[in-house]
Amino acid sequence: MIEKKYLVVLPGIILAFVLYTLSQGFNNIIGIELFGYEKSPISTAMIAILIGIFFGNAFQVRDSFQKGLDFTREYILKLGIICLGIQLKPFEFLEFGKIAIPLIIICIISVLIVIKLLIKRLKIPTRMAYLISIGSTVCGTTAIMATAPVIKANKNEVSYAIANITLFGIISMLIYPYFANIYFGGQPLFIGLFLGTSIHETSQVAAAGLIYDQQFNSPETLNIATITKLIRNTFLIIMIPFFAFLYNRGKSKEKNYSILSIFPYFVLGFVGMIIIRNMGDHFFINIYNNDWQNTIYIIKSSSKVFLTMAMAAIGLSTNLKDIKNMGFKPFLVGFIAMATVGIVSLLTIEFYTRYFI
Repeated sequence: MIEKKYLVVLPGIILAFVLYTLSQGFNNIIGIELFGYEKSPISTAMIAILIGIFFGNAFQVRDSFQKGLDFTREYILKLGIICLGIQLKPFEFLEFGKIAIPLIIICIISVLIVIKLLIKRLKIPTRMAYLISIGSTVCGTTAIMATAPVIKANKNEVSYAIANITLFGIISMLIYPYFANIYFGGQPLFIGLFLGTSIHETSQVAAAGLIYDQQFNSPETLNIATITKLIRNTFLIIMIPFFAFLYNRGKSKEKNYSILSIFPYFVLGFVGMIIIRNMGDHFFINIYNNDWQNTIYIIKSSSKVFLTMAMAAIGLSTNLKDIKNMGFKPFLVGFIAMATVGIVSLLTIEFYTRYFI
C-alpha cells in the first residue's frame, strides 16, 4: 500500500525534475552560449516558474501528474528549505532573527489596519478580506487554508484569496530581487529582510532569494530572506486565534483550530540543519574537513535543485484563467496589501539603518 502511494506521486516529481533540467539547459544556452558569460546571469528558478506557467496554461496537466506536482510543491519545497539551513554558520539565525521579528510585527499590523479600512470602503466580504490579509502578512496559501475553517469561509472566497496571493506573490517574486538590489545598493542584510517580509509565499520568498543569489552571487541574501520568512511563518500560531476572535466576536465561541495542526514543523528541520552544520564545523574541521565540506556542498546544491523543482511545479499549477476571473475588488485589495507590506518594509528598514546602524 505504501509503495503504491509513492508510485502515484512519482510521475509528477519526474515532470518537475525534467522542467528543472530544461530550465538549467535554457539558462546555459541563453547566458553562456548566447551572451558569452562564464556563468549565466539569468536565474534558473525564474526560468523554471515561467516555463511551468507556460506549459501549465498551454496544455492540460494530466491527473496522473497532479499528485506528484502537489507533493513537490508541498514536501520537496520544504525539504529544499530545510537543506538551506546547512549554509548558516553559528549564531546567524539568532542574529538575523532579532532584527527580523520587529520588522515582521510592524508589517503585519500595518496591513491589518489598511485592510480593515478597505473592508468598509470597498464593501467586500469580511471573510475574504481576512483571508487576503493573513495570506499577505504571514505565509500565503498555507495561512489562507488554515484560517478558512476558523472563519467559515466558503470555497469561492478561499479560491479568490489564493488566486490573489498567487498573482501578486509571483509579480513581487520576479520584480523585487532586482528592485531591492538597486534600492539597497547590493547590501545582503537589507535585501534579505525586504524579500523575507514583503513577498507572500514561503516558496516565492525562497525563489526570490534564489533568483538574487543566482543573479548577483549572494548566498547570504538567500539565507537571510529564508530565515526572515520562516520566522514570519511562526506568527501563524498567533494570527489564526486572533482572526478567530475578531470574526467570532458576539458569535459562536467554538474553537475550530488547533495550534499543533497549524505549526510549520519544517521550521524545526531548518533549525536542525543549522545545528548539524555548527556541530560538524566544530567536530570535523580538523580530521574530516574535506569530507565535511563536500557534504555541505552536496546538501547546498541539492537544496537549489529541490527549490527549482518546486518552482516548476508551482508554475504548472498556476491557472491564469482563475486569476483573470477574480474580479476587480479582491484584485485591488490584494494589490494594496502587497504595496503596503512592501512600503512598510522599506520604511522600517530605512528607519533601522538610520538610527541603529
